[in-house]
Amino acid sequence: MKIILFSRPLSQAHRDKIVQIFAAIERYGFDWAVNEEAAECIEKFTERIIAPENRYGQSVENISDDAVMVCYGGDGTLLEGVHRLNGSDISVVGINSGRLGFLALAQSTEIDEVFEQIASRSLLIEQRSMLSVSGTLDGKKQSVYALNEVAVQRLGATMISVDVAIDSLPTLTCNGDGLIISTPTGSTAYSLSAGGPIVAPSCRCLILTPLSPHNLTLRPVVAPDSSTISLAIHTRKGEASISVDNRTFAVADGEKIEVKISKRSISLAVPHNISFYDTLRNKLMWGVDNR
Repeated sequence: MKIILFSRPLSQAHRDKIVQIFAAIERYGFDWAVNEEAAECIEKFTERIIAPENRYGQSVENISDDAVMVCYGGDGTLLEGVHRLNGSDISVVGINSGRLGFLALAQSTEIDEVFEQIASRSLLIEQRSMLSVSGTLDGKKQSVYALNEVAVQRLGATMISVDVAIDSLPTLTCNGDGLIISTPTGSTAYSLSAGGPIVAPSCRCLILTPLSPHNLTLRPVVAPDSSTISLAIHTRKGEASISVDNRTFAVADGEKIEVKISKRSISLAVPHNISFYDTLRNKLMWGVDNR
């Protein structure tokens, strides 16, 4: 079994946890590789020398079916790690050193337990849907993928308009800061901040959440995940961008974007069989009486 370790650039403060991760990898005899950015940091604050064959760049090549990606950081780190897999459907587990952690579910105090579960193949796996986003992005016709959300947003002071059609049926026009389309997994990310509903990951739907709409009757809309959502973007001589998870692209006035559920999905590992509702209760402190 191979461990594909991913992290954003690390500081000296993470030294002990990184040492613990490598000790666990060696204890169970896993093959391993780590991304270049993290490898350089690890070499600086540990005595470990990471050979070229144990490094990878912007994408991971030749991934075996029994490999596991371990992301050390927050939810943003896990999202970036997922995109380096280029659609490979291997298990991804997140060790949270960030804040809330709706995707990176294991705590940094549980490193040994996570690797024991990997070795014993006892991790619970949940399939999470992804979005396919097609259109002219950064001046180039392309298709990209998102685990959390797609967000069309204004860049300047002028509001933008987004005409939305669901399965070719005109549905709404969002005049304001923009629009978010999220998966159930992404309902607890940007969409939640913009007033969208919290949706269990097992639900089969798409969530459309307006951003500061200049229309008081406009509200979030939930559509079946079999839907194709078409967006026509009007910048009103301003500027607009489209964010696809943690990547941002420029979009031109009049651009048309198509969003739908992708054939790709992500196998998200859930350490200790933590339920989505446990996560909500703990992360959002719903069990705390503040009276």
